Amino acid sequence: MASLAAPLSRPQVILFDVNETLLDMGPLKQAVNAAFGNKAAFNQWFGLLLQHSLVATVTDQYFTFAALADAALDMAAHMLQEKPLSHAQKHELTALLTQLPPHPDVPAGLRQLRAAGYRLVAFTNSTAPALAEQLRYAGLTEYFEQQLSVDAVHRYKPHLDTYQYATAQAAVAPAHALLVAAHGWDVAGALAAGLQAAFLARPGQTLYPLAPPPTYQAPTLTALAEQLA
Repeated sequence: MASLAAPLSRPQVILFDVNETLLDMGPLKQAVNAAFGNKAAFNQWFGLLLQHSLVATVTDQYFTFAALADAALDMAAHMLQEKPLSHAQKHELTALLTQLPPHPDVPAGLRQLRAAGYRLVAFTNSTAPALAEQLRYAGLTEYFEQQLSVDAVHRYKPHLDTYQYATAQAAVAPAHALLVAAHGWDVAGALAAGLQAAFLARPGQTLYPLAPPPTYQAPTLTALAEQLA
């Protein structure tokens, strides 16, 4: 697929969202739905998790992603009118966030981008220890020169401060960085912060129609790597 908009320049650094973009959350989706006995449970839970990470940010509070995930499980049970999960059940589910496989296209796509001379950085709403564990489990650690977490600024993406933090850590101007994400809200945030942005159209994901179009769009990371190469 062709680029949707002419990039300002060849990006010097590529920042990667992790959950759903690089990692397949299918096993976690199955586990959450099974725990509640409800096929709508995962989507309800994960939507609440993202929503309340934004609530925390705009009300100038901060809770770790794991703490928000735990609270969102309680909220999902209430909203779905299902029996609340025990502490042990919730811990088992949130632990699965660090035990996710990569999407099949990810290792090859990362290799292509590194071979093309790009600097690669992982950038997530998870904490730094969780991110390190995620990348180790998925076998992706070697591809990234840095692992960045919003935990350092106590705000969640898509707050503009998070992207400014990431580009500062990577020592590049925002216009010379490209964010890759499977979430329309993350793409919108990166564009608003002055970055280039690429949308990976993972199944079930969509762009935010009121935001500017992404610099790039592709169905897989290998397809995106071909555009960028």
